[in-house]
Amino acid sequence: MRIVRLRSAGGDLEAAFAPAAGLVGCSLTHRGEELLAQRKGLEEYARSGSTFGIPFLHPWANRLAGFAYAVGGHEVELDRDSELLRLEEHGLPSHGLRPSGLEWEVEERGDGLSASAAFDGARLEAFPYPHRLGVEVTLADDALTLETTLTPTSATSVPVAFGYHPYLRIPGAPRAEWEVDMPVDSRLVLDENMIPTGEAETPAFRHGVLGDRALDDGYELPERARPFTVAAGGRTLGVEFLEGYTHAQTYAPADQDLICFEPMTAPANALISHDGLRLAAPGEPFSAAFRITVDA
Repeated sequence: MRIVRLRSAGGDLEAAFAPAAGLVGCSLTHRGEELLAQRKGLEEYARSGSTFGIPFLHPWANRLAGFAYAVGGHEVELDRDSELLRLEEHGLPSHGLRPSGLEWEVEERGDGLSASAAFDGARLEAFPYPHRLGVEVTLADDALTLETTLTPTSATSVPVAFGYHPYLRIPGAPRAEWEVDMPVDSRLVLDENMIPTGEAETPAFRHGVLGDRALDDGYELPERARPFTVAAGGRTLGVEFLEGYTHAQTYAPADQDLICFEPMTAPANALISHDGLRLAAPGEPFSAAFRITVDA
C-alpha cells in the first residue's frame, strides 16, 4: 500500500497518510515518538474500517439513530448488509462509509500534500449527493493542519456532516496522569444508544486529570472555540478548531491509552434529526479546517 510521508521543515514532526485507505493519517511522530494510537492498524482499517490514527469520517461522523434519513428532497434507506456500512455496538450505522473504493489523487510536496476524490458510483446509493472532496495537509514543526473542502458536482445541495477522529496518545506518560482541558459549556444529552436527544447540559468534567475516567461525550463548540488539550510528561497535544467545525466529541475508553478530540461539522445523527445540519449549495464549496498541535 502506498504511504505518503511528510516531514516538517525543522524535522521535529513527521506524518504519514495512506491514500488507498481513505487517506487515513496512519502516523504522526514528534522527535521519533508516535503520537497516534495504532489500535488494530492500517491493514485492518483498510479491510474493515476499524478506526485508528486520523480517519476521515464521511458522509457522516459518529452514529445515526437508524437506517433511513431524508434531506434535500431525497429519502434514503441504507442497506444494512452493504459492505460500505460500519455498524457500532448497538447495530447502528456509524462513522460514515468505509474507506475502500474512494480513489484519492494525491500531489506530494515534502511538508504537505493536496488530495482530491470524487464521491460517486456505489456510494451514491447510501448518500445520493454527488460531490468532490479535497484535502490540504500542511506539516509544520509544531502542528499538523488538515483543511477539507466539499464541492457539489450536480444541481443537488450536499448535506455536510463529516468529521475526523484523531486517536491521540502521549508516549512515555501513564494515561492516569494525563491532564485534559476541554473549554466547552454545552454537553449534548444522549439517549441509551448514544444518540443526542436535542437537549444540552453543563459538562460534569471539563478540566483535570484523566485518571481512570472513561469519556464518550459530544459538545457544541462555542463561537470562538479554544483548543482541546491533553498534557503529560512535558508534552501537550491539542486539537484546534480553525473553521467550519461546530461540534466535537471526546472519546477516551478507560482500558485504552488514547484520547480523541474529534472535530465534527454537525452533531451525531444530524442526517436524521437535522439539528445543526448545513447544506453546501451548488457552486458554493464548504470548507472546514482543524489543527493538531504539539508543544514540548
